[in-house]
Amino acid sequence: MLNLDRIIIEFDKGLRTLLADAHSVRPHPDAEVMEAPLEENEKKHSAALMRVNHSGEICAQALYQGQALTARDPVVQKKLQQAAEEETEHLAWTAHRVHELGGHLSLLNPLWYTGSLVMGAFAGLIGDKWNLGFLSETEQQVGHHLQSHLDRLPAADEKSRAIVGKMYTDEIGHAEMAMALGGAVLPQPAKMLMKLNGRIMTGISYRI
Repeated sequence: MLNLDRIIIEFDKGLRTLLADAHSVRPHPDAEVMEAPLEENEKKHSAALMRVNHSGEICAQALYQGQALTARDPVVQKKLQQAAEEETEHLAWTAHRVHELGGHLSLLNPLWYTGSLVMGAFAGLIGDKWNLGFLSETEQQVGHHLQSHLDRLPAADEKSRAIVGKMYTDEIGHAEMAMALGGAVLPQPAKMLMKLNGRIMTGISYRI
């Protein structure tokens, strides 16, 4: 059952996600990778792709927070909170890389956050098995999206590639964790709707 203290805590998390600089306990995956010279159009393209990834992590934070807020099983709540900590590190990695490339973060991140928080809370309300199934499907789709970015990033941009590669490993781990905890496979129409929503977000974030 929700209480005022938990709502205040989650509200504070949301403000910090949107307004504060994220920090990473683990070393940045690209810390030991040398910066290669990139053409100006390559830098802009890489920055745009990493901006998309940052917005995706904003969404992930909101989803996990919404899901943890309404999940019934304390074990599920704890696992969601642990996964959210890794997503916070992804925020730090992607934001830092966007700025290194001379880009900016998406101006619509508050919108992405709010919408994802509502979806996460709804997923939690309909039951833990569907909550976990929604999480697993989300992370699998994010994994496919990250793989496509590895194909689209400039060949010389090994720093961005190192970040995206590590994010992919983490996201697939989250998907497997969710199914191991009893997640249900979502109906195909739900999967298709999630893909459509993801395409809209990524398409807009690439530009804005």
